[in-house]
Amino acid sequence: MSAPRALVYAPQFSAYSYGEAHPFKVERYRLTYELMGHCGLLDFPGTIQVAPSYASRRQLEAFHRPDYLDTLERFSQTDGPQANFRYGLGDVENPVFHGLYDWARLMCGGTIEALRQVTEGGCRAAFSMAGGWHHSHSARASGFCYLNDVVVALQPLLAAGKRVVYVDLDGHHGDAVQEAFYQSAQVLTISIHENGKDFYPYSGFVEEVGEGAGYGYSINVPLAAHSDDLIFEQAFKKVVLPLIAAYRPDLLITQMGADFLRTDPLTRLECTTAMMEYAARAFLATGLPWVAVGGGGYDRLNVARAWTLLWAAMTGAPVADALPLAFVPLARQFTPGALALRDAPHLATPDDYCRAQQALDTCLRFLERRIFPLHRL
Repeated sequence: MSAPRALVYAPQFSAYSYGEAHPFKVERYRLTYELMGHCGLLDFPGTIQVAPSYASRRQLEAFHRPDYLDTLERFSQTDGPQANFRYGLGDVENPVFHGLYDWARLMCGGTIEALRQVTEGGCRAAFSMAGGWHHSHSARASGFCYLNDVVVALQPLLAAGKRVVYVDLDGHHGDAVQEAFYQSAQVLTISIHENGKDFYPYSGFVEEVGEGAGYGYSINVPLAAHSDDLIFEQAFKKVVLPLIAAYRPDLLITQMGADFLRTDPLTRLECTTAMMEYAARAFLATGLPWVAVGGGGYDRLNVARAWTLLWAAMTGAPVADALPLAFVPLARQFTPGALALRDAPHLATPDDYCRAQQALDTCLRFLERRIFPLHRL
């Protein structure tokens, strides 16, 4: 019997709110979990469910500055308006609300638990949908992110001398994770994202390749707006898979943001759910211990569909193309007329595709000339 897959989940993931007008809707976690249940994925053979614990102050301080954590905790104790823009707290992007600190610690604890299930619990792979807060810096909230769960969770593994590949497929560049390991060869970071030239967080250019001992260990593939599945697949096959194989890590951790989908309201990429399934199967096929975390995604039904397909691919469970009938009434509260679990095939217009292909070819030439030889590729 193969090693089990672990789903890390808690109902409290959806217990808070950034505000009615904010694009980040935490209901997506509940919606994803319910769709998984309707698809028969919560009790599929070879899977387990695990509840996370709260990340401790000691664990958080392995990356985050104490003064930042003090402020985040204090701001979380009341509902009144509070702000400290030096720490990125209290603005429209990163609101503060009662219970925020403990909620963020639970999300961070979910990634810690997923990592533990894979490294100590005998699991083949683990998924914590509430992780992936890749914009949180050591002393600054950013991009709806307050605690950087991946960086925090990896600290004990790195202290033990392990090597890690971090792959970020979110529509936005994984800037704070890259920053944390920019001078280290112990973590190879790879991010495929929409070009930051005019898009948040305005970073992740192909020339950002690391510094010092980390030179050549930060990899970025910025995609032009309107890049579709064909462009994404090329980037994945020509960059992600060869570098994972060449680096030979002890652990693979991936951020699976669902905002690369064509109907996401905050991005301009044109991928479909087929890319989520393709990437998941490719990660599983590496044979590496694998931890997947959530990330972005600002259409709630998109997120639920994409992460349900991700979990199905992780577990090897078959799922139909249509939404389960019992789930359709709930889905239509968010997307009128919703019926499909998988997206229909979609291609960008010829002009958009040509521009996207030219941009990708330019990135590939740079990486093949400057970076691949460092990895003996």
